[in-house]
Amino acid sequence: MKMYVDQDLCIACGACINICPAVFDWNDDGKAEAIKEEIPENVEGDAIEAMESCPTEAIKKA
Repeated sequence: MKMYVDQDLCIACGACINICPAVFDWNDDGKAEAIKEEIPENVEGDAIEAMESCPTEAIKKA
């Protein structure tokens, strides 16, 4: 599974990073980004929870 963060929708709230730091981190613009090309199976549940918790629905499956 792959995910990305739509930079136009991200409001840098940090929810995804708090829920799934193995997949999401801050980029140079101070917004969240997916740091894994392919999401490891052992954190897929956390990544999905992060996507569902995003207040602006900025996280998308690729």
